[in-house]
Amino acid sequence: MKYLFKDINFLETLSKQGEIEDACVVVDDNVITYVGKVQPEGKFDRIVDCSNMVMLPGFVNTHHHFYQTLTRNVKSVQSAKLFDWLVNLYEIWKNLDEESSYVSATIASCEMALSGVTTSSDMLYLYPYGRNAIFDEEIKGVSHVGLRFHPTRGSMSMSKKDGGLPPDSVVQNENEILSEYERVISKYHDRSKYAMTRIALAPCSPFSVTESLMIKTLEMAKKHGVLLHTHLAETKDEEEFCLEKFGLRPVDYMEKLGWLNPQVWFAHTVHVSDRDIEKMKANDVGISHCPTSNMRLGSGIAPISKMKGMRLSLGIDGSASNDTSNMILEARNAMLLQRVKYGPDAMTPKEALEMASMGGARVLRMDDYIGSIEVGKAADLVMFDMNKLAFAGGLDDPVGAIIMCDAQKVNFNMVNGRVIVEDGNLKVEDIDYLIKRQNEISRKLLKG
Repeated sequence: MKYLFKDINFLETLSKQGEIEDACVVVDDNVITYVGKVQPEGKFDRIVDCSNMVMLPGFVNTHHHFYQTLTRNVKSVQSAKLFDWLVNLYEIWKNLDEESSYVSATIASCEMALSGVTTSSDMLYLYPYGRNAIFDEEIKGVSHVGLRFHPTRGSMSMSKKDGGLPPDSVVQNENEILSEYERVISKYHDRSKYAMTRIALAPCSPFSVTESLMIKTLEMAKKHGVLLHTHLAETKDEEEFCLEKFGLRPVDYMEKLGWLNPQVWFAHTVHVSDRDIEKMKANDVGISHCPTSNMRLGSGIAPISKMKGMRLSLGIDGSASNDTSNMILEARNAMLLQRVKYGPDAMTPKEALEMASMGGARVLRMDDYIGSIEVGKAADLVMFDMNKLAFAGGLDDPVGAIIMCDAQKVNFNMVNGRVIVEDGNLKVEDIDYLIKRQNEISRKLLKG
């Protein structure tokens, strides 16, 4: 199908073309074939009038835990810090099954689609009773909504009895984990340009994975040419754990393991020193900044302003440590939180948007075909209608208004040439059933 988006009030390409007023974009099938001011001639299957619209590249979420949408706003952990929060919720999550994985993935994907996400990663690291198929069901759930997906096959191998944090019921042995790594890479990883699904490997954290598994995961990632991901330096408790168990602070521990390399991106990196930052920068490590979760759990403020020059992105993080899957809110919080610590010029609205889109594409090593609006890139684009209450009086900088004002949600979302949100509405026919089923599963899990 060939689309002409005409009279775009304001287009932010995040490419060399920069910002264009009264712009036109042509999409042919799943690829952008024209970007400019002059309306091209030719036949189009659909012409979209964008006279009140701001168009942006779709957002790229680089860290999440979709299954946690089932345990949002759990009263007993509303005010808990990370370790206590985890210990309590593990007892609920140990009863996850295939259906709960599918339904929660669709719910998270729907929320993200409405907030402008076109590509998402996810870390699924918890496999109760060997239920490996919950990974497959997650992929099916995301596909049902239509997002581009870069899931990470997570893992935990160090339970309480080994000095870790999780209970035995949600960890796996190394042989099973390594076998599953091989299986999901073989089945789902698409190396082609414009791929809708790619796989990365993600041992969960220093307090839930053995040193042996970290090294073996690195070796497998190198063998298959896939990326690596883990949580790192999220809390002071983690730093103390690493010093006690390994005799090293988190970044130094990663260095020892060989995990400071361009295949890797870390989530959080809140408690890092200037020396840590220089090490990560020198090794081209990517970062997924999760400001809302860090605030929600009282973990601290990541020094993102000191990391300029690195591959920086945004992660929504688990919806039990965020309670939403809203990428617009994540970008706004990223900007405001850096200003709290480093001053009003620490991060601009455009820099926040760049982290949310092109930054995420770079972190996932997909910037050859997503993250900007330019000829040859995938047709992953979103639009906001500026003729609404939230933006009234705020149009001196239409792009900035999306972060500075209350954008709420997108009016239009296209992924790989397929429209998944139009006129602010999801094109997911069974959304009412999915919401109802999500609440039923959530109630059952909470009752035990």
